Amino acid sequence: MSYQVLARKWRPRTFHELVGQAHVQRALVNALDQGRLHHAYLFTGTRGVGKTTLARILAKCLNCTANGRGDEGITSTPCGQCDSCQAIDEGRFVDLIEVDAASRTKVEDTRELLDNVQYAPTQGRYKVYLIDEVHMLSTSSFNALLKTLEEPPPHVKFLLATTDPQKLPATVLSRCLQFTLKHMPPERVVEHLTYVLGEEGVAYDESALWLLGKAAEGSMRDAMSLTDQAIAFGQGAVRHADVAAMLGTLDHRHVLALVEALADVDVQQLLAEVAQLSEQGPDFAAVLDELTAVLHRLAVAQMVPDAVDNSHGDRQLIQQLASRFTAEDIQLYYQIGIQGRGDMVHAPDLRSALEMTLLRMLAFRPQGVPKPSATPLPLRRETSSNAASQEAVSHAPVSNESTAKKPEPAPPINQVNAPEPAAVQENAEPVTNEASSALDASSEQQAPPWSLDEVESAAMLSPEPEPEPEPEPEPEPEPEPEPEPEP
Repeated sequence: MSYQVLARKWRPRTFHELVGQAHVQRALVNALDQGRLHHAYLFTGTRGVGKTTLARILAKCLNCTANGRGDEGITSTPCGQCDSCQAIDEGRFVDLIEVDAASRTKVEDTRELLDNVQYAPTQGRYKVYLIDEVHMLSTSSFNALLKTLEEPPPHVKFLLATTDPQKLPATVLSRCLQFTLKHMPPERVVEHLTYVLGEEGVAYDESALWLLGKAAEGSMRDAMSLTDQAIAFGQGAVRHADVAAMLGTLDHRHVLALVEALADVDVQQLLAEVAQLSEQGPDFAAVLDELTAVLHRLAVAQMVPDAVDNSHGDRQLIQQLASRFTAEDIQLYYQIGIQGRGDMVHAPDLRSALEMTLLRMLAFRPQGVPKPSATPLPLRRETSSNAASQEAVSHAPVSNESTAKKPEPAPPINQVNAPEPAAVQENAEPVTNEASSALDASSEQQAPPWSLDEVESAAMLSPEPEPEPEPEPEPEPEPEPEPEPEP
């Protein structure tokens, strides 16, 4: 017997086996049990959520002969053993007409289909028309279908399925009961994959199933197809490393390293992790998305520790990291991450956008960022060496009184230009030129600086010095008389 893929082998055959569509299941089961059946149903939803499967199950319920061939035989739990149920499961039931509207869009195809509506079913209780991707029909085809869709024969049921109900005319929507099938959350996908792999006897890692559940993006059929691929890739087992390599997803350890650097407020380590991550050529937008997802898990771990999922097999590590952050920091980081994700389209490159987002997280935290240790600049080294030389000069031999004398405060402005000569005692020892220059330098350094306000106030209080009178010109000396010559 040839191998049957998981998506077909584990396709639900009853409402009880249907996964994740309880709202549709409840409505249809109640309608079948109470005998309140509509003549046209419209199933909408994304790919792989069970639209066609649900229509086939409904067709089995309408044509199951386990409880008789009359209308009383309609049931919400088909037996799966009668000829009608087996024929529908195998795709050979005569009265289930499946139409691919994507390939039969012309009005001639629709008219040919409607010509056979008037004939009674051959084998079953009802003739069921299952039109898949009905939104692909042309406008003329919809117009040709309207009358029959509104008032079909009593033995005919229309089951329509589409992924894009917005393209359907309002006249078609008003003639059908519409059921919208939900996306499959990753939790439901992981739960179903766990059951399927357990029945198949395939070894697996729970974290690998979470990767598959997220990669499926709400489609159970995609999840089953990816699981088939993972089993082949992993040689009969579904392991985390194999699934990550198969999907080409980001290594989660790099994201956790970024979170640890944020917890340590280590800017250098943060940028080093980004540089190491860039060597792998990742999608930096996906890195930021993964980082915000981890921040969300940290917030959940702080509020409800037991509610943290084990999507990467790191539940304990997430709980430990959550204790290293404050609730305010996590909320702030998450908000900055979301805003940074939107700003990436305006950044010169994605790496710089990621780095700026991470730096902004630390810059805006209430506690601030610890400043790095200051490295002395070359200018500071020269200043320190000059100070040392001045200190050595100040230890030169100087008189006791001159060394003990403290510098006087700066004189007022009117006396700045005429300093008083320093008094020198008779018994003082002569001071060398080097010592005197050292004293002058030290006095200049220790003199209190004058502010602009003090200079202006001193200028206002002290009167301006009167100008010195100009000296009178000296009289020219009279010429001496010449001596008379002797006779």
